[in-house]
Amino acid sequence: MSLFAPDPTAAPLADRLRPRTLDEFVGQDALVGPGTALRREIEGDQLRSCIFWGPPGTGKTTLARIIARTTGAAYLGLSAISAGVKEIRAAVEQARETLQLDGQKTVLFLDEIHRFNKAQQDSLLPHVEDGTLVLIGATTENPSFEVNAALLSRATVYVLAPLGPEALGQIIDRALDDELRGLGRLGLRLSDEARDHLVRHAGGDARTLLNALEASARLAGDGIIDLDVAVAASQTRALRYDKGGDQHYDLISALHKSIRDSDPDAALYWLARMLAAGEDPLFIARRLIRMSVEDIGLATPGALAMAVAARDAYHMLGSPEGELALAQVAVYLAVCPKSNRVYRALGEVRAEIERSGPLEVPLVIRNAPTQLMGDLGYGRDYQYAHDAPDGLVDQQRLPDELVGQHWYEPSDHGAEARIADRLADWRRRLAEGRGE
Repeated sequence: MSLFAPDPTAAPLADRLRPRTLDEFVGQDALVGPGTALRREIEGDQLRSCIFWGPPGTGKTTLARIIARTTGAAYLGLSAISAGVKEIRAAVEQARETLQLDGQKTVLFLDEIHRFNKAQQDSLLPHVEDGTLVLIGATTENPSFEVNAALLSRATVYVLAPLGPEALGQIIDRALDDELRGLGRLGLRLSDEARDHLVRHAGGDARTLLNALEASARLAGDGIIDLDVAVAASQTRALRYDKGGDQHYDLISALHKSIRDSDPDAALYWLARMLAAGEDPLFIARRLIRMSVEDIGLATPGALAMAVAARDAYHMLGSPEGELALAQVAVYLAVCPKSNRVYRALGEVRAEIERSGPLEVPLVIRNAPTQLMGDLGYGRDYQYAHDAPDGLVDQQRLPDELVGQHWYEPSDHGAEARIADRLADWRRRLAEGRGE
């Protein structure tokens, strides 16, 4: 090696071992495996602008570089975190010059494309359309929400999944065997327990895996990476989570549906996942309150009070003690009888109001605070329910057009079954009183 030549081992392992061809690229066979549409486009040099959507460490940047190399295109990389319209214009000019002078097209890789505002995204449109460059955007956020419609309509969205254990195992083997770019020259031995730990710790992220493996190699004084070394090297990994992104909504959805499905174990798991990732416990408390009225309802009338009490308990205790109150109410909501009949009834009533408009209040139940209102018939023949021996009175309470309509039909779950019996008895007695 020359005195001034760069040391190939100086770069991080994750960068040194970055795949250079589609055959080296593992873990995304459904996307670029043999015979897939995207692979045929790449190998046939027919790729159009696209957006790679997936979590960190799944190969978005690497795949963009492989595409440029495979198609013989120039590669320009920018990050939307630091770049703006000025940098985009410079990249476009460079791409145009490369095309005119060398006949070579350019792949512009724009990382974190979701961080560009609408105007910045719009600045890409004419250059994508006229073929000056092939845009490959990368994002960890749902492009449906974060990329404007005009740009989205001109690009194909490809989803990259978290890497599975088999793919992560292949990456470990390559790193340990490759003597030039990997750790092969060190002759390391990796125990099965350490391998399993590193794979679990990675959470589908190849970069996290290789960083932990490289740190393990530094700590393995005798060349053996056992479980203790792997644990020490990896420490605690931050869970993949974005309070404003898909993970935020995916995990709260998982908690909500686990409670709706009466699964206390799953409810506890998703609750703990959100808390471990740094979610605002009061956000979780608010959602538990919502679940108590949407999915539990009058089948367990005390559920709402418990959910509100859990929120108040967290306010008083904070973390970590107050988190136990959230866990308690999550389990309670999961195991108690449930009904969504009030939730459904409200939706049906709102639909009726939208359909029929502002119908008139029946005169009999209007208030009559003035003589004029009384003369017009407001409140005439109104019956005060508390004066009736059984608390039942038969008078019109819905607009004329809706008389006889029922929206709330109780279930036979929990306390709501008793409500159903009570309503049925009231309706029977009122019908008998009318001679029906």
